[in-house]
Amino acid sequence: MKKIFEDYVSELQADMVSICLEYVDNKADMIYIYCSCEANAVSSDFFFCINGATIERHKLNSVYSNTAYDVSAEKQDAVLQIINEDIEKIMKLCKQYEREMPTEMKIIYNVKRNSLVANYKYDLTYSNEPQKTSDDIAFEWFEQIKKETE
Repeated sequence: MKKIFEDYVSELQADMVSICLEYVDNKADMIYIYCSCEANAVSSDFFFCINGATIERHKLNSVYSNTAYDVSAEKQDAVLQIINEDIEKIMKLCKQYEREMPTEMKIIYNVKRNSLVANYKYDLTYSNEPQKTSDDIAFEWFEQIKKETE
């Protein structure tokens, strides 16, 4: 059976989830990945829910006292680089298949259920507001999820 556009996008989203799972040593309950493509800029962020706590990627060592995660800037940058490359591949696919590129993708992966939900937005989220960046939007999403889960 021939692959279609959605198959390729799903593979790239699965790759994003895979690198985040690797980063957290497969110990997360939920993975949240923020992807932004706006004003010719690609950016991303990711965070986790572990044992009921919503945790930023650089604070993983506060969850388990007997586990030492590598949360070095180099490790975080490597994960973000892979996610950003996947976003760029989705951009190319959108062009190739003549589809609109989302300005924002919020990917939620439930590790226990092995289920992925991706929410897309096509309107500008920050580039039309001089005081906001994609990092601000990603952090707002983190705060929203934190309030909902704790």
